Amino acid sequence: MGPVQTPLAYIAQRWTPSPRTLRRAALAAVVMSVLIIVTGGAVRLTGSGLGCDTWPKCTDDSLIVTPEQGYRGAIEFGNRMLTYVLSAAVGWAIVATRSTKPWRRGLTRLGWAQFWIVMSNAVIGGITVWMGLNPWTVAGHFLAANSLLTVAVITWHRTGEGDTAPRPRVPRPVRKLSWAITIVSALLIVLGTTVTGAGKHAGDSSDVPRMPWDWTNAAHVHAIAAWVVCALALAMWLVLRVVDAPDDTRARARDLLIVLVAQGCVGYVQYFTGVPELLVGAHMLGSSLMWIAVLRLTLSLRERPLVSPDIPAQADPELATTA
Repeated sequence: MGPVQTPLAYIAQRWTPSPRTLRRAALAAVVMSVLIIVTGGAVRLTGSGLGCDTWPKCTDDSLIVTPEQGYRGAIEFGNRMLTYVLSAAVGWAIVATRSTKPWRRGLTRLGWAQFWIVMSNAVIGGITVWMGLNPWTVAGHFLAANSLLTVAVITWHRTGEGDTAPRPRVPRPVRKLSWAITIVSALLIVLGTTVTGAGKHAGDSSDVPRMPWDWTNAAHVHAIAAWVVCALALAMWLVLRVVDAPDDTRARARDLLIVLVAQGCVGYVQYFTGVPELLVGAHMLGSSLMWIAVLRLTLSLRERPLVSPDIPAQADPELATTA
């Protein structure tokens, strides 16, 4: 009698996903990561944060939403149920990465990292409900969702690469500029939570505590960081043309500029129109798209060539096909 196999090993022994299937599985996790951020924003913007007033149940007496909780309860419970769809997408990514031939351990670890972030953020979400939508835990819940998006995008990118050591495609100063863009963009997202944490949309009609500063001052600081990101992104676009970077890398810089301009327009319009819910939701979607654009730009500055399965790993690297 042979050794007992895990379910993943059993599937991997009998199924090998095509490269397209692998990328689609990873992309599904990216899409669901964005969707969970946007729908989480919808929960807050509709005042449904305490639609289910406890966790993991929806009420003290019911696992699911009840008619007495109205549409706000349905919105909050629906967002909780969407977590299962997200988990299914991440699970598909894990199965697909585990089933590749040869087995790519690093890629599988990235898939499992997504799973543990989802589980951890579900707990953070529960704590947020228990604490009556404390703005600090709400901010932590949002940032954890962005951590999931980060790992999902990296996983998606890695499915199109090999497992060789990364090699740069642009000079070192350009790569340092990309890290500056990444760091300031992350700071921009964090500062965004200070605006919403002190702002008008607390997530519930009850007396929800807010962060202890004026939201307009936080918005001004947030806007300064946004202008810094725009300046760095414009510098990157120009520098990539000067160093004759690969076409796909220059396209990533262009995409980032487009997203930043659109996001800036939405941000200013929402500020001067009293932060209406629909525009705040659009701004949250823009935040996710900006972060994806930043990550894709940074990741495009190096490459890991794919090695043809017909060529031994010890063969001359000059013969390896590139991604």
